[in-house]
Amino acid sequence: MNKLEHALKHQLNEDQAVKYPDFGEMWTRIEQAERNSSGLRGSSAPAGSRRTRNWSKIAAAASLSVLVAAVPVYAAVHYNWGNLLSSNEGIQTALDQNLGQQLGQSITRDGVTLTLRTAIVDENRTVILYSLDVGAHTDTDFWSVKGMTLQGAKERSKEGEYNYEQWDEENKRYNGYFESDWVPGQDTEQITLAADAVKAVSVQDLEIPLDVESMKLQSFQIGREGIQKIEIQPFAQSKDKLLLSSAVTFDDPRNKEGIFPQLVAYNGTTRVADLSGGTFGEPGDHGEYKMKQYFKTGDITTGQTTFKLEYTKQERNIAGPWSFELKLSKKQMESGTHIQALQLPLETGDTDNTIEKLSVTPTQVRLSIRTEGKSFRRQLPYEKYSLEVSGKTLEGRYFGYSKEDSELLNLRFERPAGLVIDESTPITFVGKYKVTIHTEDKTPTLLTNISTEKQTLIRDVGGYPVKWTYYMQGKDLYIETGSDDPHFGGINQTHLGESYKNLPGKPVTSNFSGDGNNKAIDVYKDFSDTEASIYMYFYTTDDPGKETRVQLQP
Repeated sequence: MNKLEHALKHQLNEDQAVKYPDFGEMWTRIEQAERNSSGLRGSSAPAGSRRTRNWSKIAAAASLSVLVAAVPVYAAVHYNWGNLLSSNEGIQTALDQNLGQQLGQSITRDGVTLTLRTAIVDENRTVILYSLDVGAHTDTDFWSVKGMTLQGAKERSKEGEYNYEQWDEENKRYNGYFESDWVPGQDTEQITLAADAVKAVSVQDLEIPLDVESMKLQSFQIGREGIQKIEIQPFAQSKDKLLLSSAVTFDDPRNKEGIFPQLVAYNGTTRVADLSGGTFGEPGDHGEYKMKQYFKTGDITTGQTTFKLEYTKQERNIAGPWSFELKLSKKQMESGTHIQALQLPLETGDTDNTIEKLSVTPTQVRLSIRTEGKSFRRQLPYEKYSLEVSGKTLEGRYFGYSKEDSELLNLRFERPAGLVIDESTPITFVGKYKVTIHTEDKTPTLLTNISTEKQTLIRDVGGYPVKWTYYMQGKDLYIETGSDDPHFGGINQTHLGESYKNLPGKPVTSNFSGDGNNKAIDVYKDFSDTEASIYMYFYTTDDPGKETRVQLQP
């Protein structure tokens, strides 16, 4: 994967941290999961050595906005989308059955043309397939449509919306995919699809003289694109795993949008692949852009491995409005759609998790599951889920909670070609790898003689030996926890004092349920005592072999 794709795959919502697997899922659709399979390919030359397109020398086209009517129905539906739909098999299945609704509307502004080609609308989702013709294209830039959303009569939808683009080498333009959870309330409905802007960015880099042998916080001035500095602290999570915890500070926190910084490592000209589990974009206390990245220790060699800060630079911004008036219909999908109300426990004796609805459309199968109890418990106890349908296994994707109902989450399963599903088709939900949350341990862990020297104690937590390592670094107290027993899932976070509201430690690491990593680090800033009573919010246990099966129909 080229440098630009690496940077762009970590785009985040500015308001909250999003765990890396969410972005892996998103970019699987673009590059077929670079980390797990093949991806888009581009020039591997360092971004700094490439010549940036000189837009000032391009003849300025008139700022023309033209709405053009279209292309034949067949051409719209059977356009070659390449790998764009590789992770959306249900959409390709619908197109193969001529179920796409032709749109054929284009807007051209400043020499760039955005064309809406096909809509797929059913009871589960609305998908718009589009193309973006930017004229001359080089591997130094990446174009994308920003702020794409459906607008009804009253407000923007923004429910489950996202879009992305993929370069189409054969047709010399970008293919685009937009999806929204919004669906027409009736067979046909008038709607506006609008975008804020079409932008082009390039990737820049700057070498960082990071010393990974030192576990101290290291600060480096940047002075580019509004980036003031980056602070990096290495942590040896284990003998074979290195964590780099970073925070990028901007001259003005409002200017961080679209920069997407990340650290990259090179051995010579070979890029070192970072491990999964990192996070990008967690907001700091003062508007910093925080990152956590993991590397295999054996891939990092002192004196040979160099580090660079990569970030995106805006090259062009063609502001909107890019607005299309559409009449969307779900009528052609009705014959392959059925919805069934259910009231089934996720497993025997489970009163917190109930499967409430099964929705089958020509493109997708969706399960709605109600999760009750305390907010931190409102998550599925199983990490892997699938459907068994007529001898085929459909892998599930978790798409979060409903905007209207904070206790209702949705699992989505793409419908493969040739799979017939009606009300009598046997469908079984399968959940694997159980993770259990435990809150019963209220006993504190007493840390004594706290100093700059690392000290370790072993404490039983839920029947598992957990190693606690603590030490001062500067004015801050660091506490590392972990167990050699893989069935111990890890401690989520700690706090000082009996009240959970008192002085919570700030997590340095990013740990996710069922990721096989039970090692965590918390930091207590400006700690001045020599003793501390540390409490746990909760811990988890893992049972990889545990399975539940629920018959959904008939």
